[in-house]
Amino acid sequence: MIDFSLITDIAITLVIISSKIIAIIIPVFLSVAFLVYAERKVLALIQLRRGPNIVGPFGLFQSFADALKLLTKENIVPNNSNKIVFLIAPIITMVLSLAGWAVIPFAPGWVLSDINVGIMYLFAVSSLGVYGVIMAGWASNSKYPFLGALRSAAQMVSYEVSIGFVIITVLLCVGSLNLSKIVEAQRTIWFAIPLLPMFIIFFISALAETNRLPFDLPEDESTLVAGFTTEYSSASFVLFFLGEYASMILMSSMTVILFLGGWLPLFDFFPFNYIPSIIWFVLKVSVILFLFLWVRATFPRYRYDQLMRLGWKVFLPFSLFWVVVTAGFLVIFDLVPVSL
Repeated sequence: MIDFSLITDIAITLVIISSKIIAIIIPVFLSVAFLVYAERKVLALIQLRRGPNIVGPFGLFQSFADALKLLTKENIVPNNSNKIVFLIAPIITMVLSLAGWAVIPFAPGWVLSDINVGIMYLFAVSSLGVYGVIMAGWASNSKYPFLGALRSAAQMVSYEVSIGFVIITVLLCVGSLNLSKIVEAQRTIWFAIPLLPMFIIFFISALAETNRLPFDLPEDESTLVAGFTTEYSSASFVLFFLGEYASMILMSSMTVILFLGGWLPLFDFFPFNYIPSIIWFVLKVSVILFLFLWVRATFPRYRYDQLMRLGWKVFLPFSLFWVVVTAGFLVIFDLVPVSL
């Protein structure tokens, strides 16, 4: 006999989960569009140019016009490429850049899945992002995309090691892998103050992880044409583009959660504590994203040997040293979290 009440409960649950997912994905897509607009405006101001100012009021619709233009172009697939892998690669990149948002707490209770290993989930998802790049470079059957993909693999693996040690340092201070508890542990002081060197390392590693200047070696136009995206066009290129900028916003959110108190106000008194938590979270993420853009406008691109030297000879030993220092400090002063 069919249990219609069970089927109804399952259907309602699926509708609720789908609604929550849509409520996250749509703002992320809109944020990407306005981040591209903000990037153009910030770079224009720094370089004394106008930036977008024609399409829509103040050029606000420029990003949407560019997306429409790209989506209406022909999607070209090279004859000698591995067509299945070639088409799957950008989808993987896009899906992984959205999957991380499942555990991001925007405010108290505002999280799709408040799991106890949220930080490990985020680290795993960000690590998998390199597969889309490698698949794109290999499937293109062209030397420049392949070289760009190999560069990206080496780069992302190198800086993920430093990010891992930074996360360990934060976890030592909190005693939990839950992102909401990491935020709540910063009510007394944001971790960016006592862990300032690790905050700087995490931010620079996030630049390298998302292939942003001055670490955009996988897409080095001067030597690799456009890196692993050389053979991509139309909707396939849009997916890579969206994936990169969605990853920027995700890494900025991780930075805010780990070091800047997440949704917590700047000061815990009137009028700061009357501003909604989600507003604080958005403002902090916007500041980190501005730093992403500022760095792009300021620093020249690194050479590949400089990129590797910074990751392996500077960040890796220093972050490992700071993990030991942090653990020793917590033990000596009896500050180890009870859950540890």
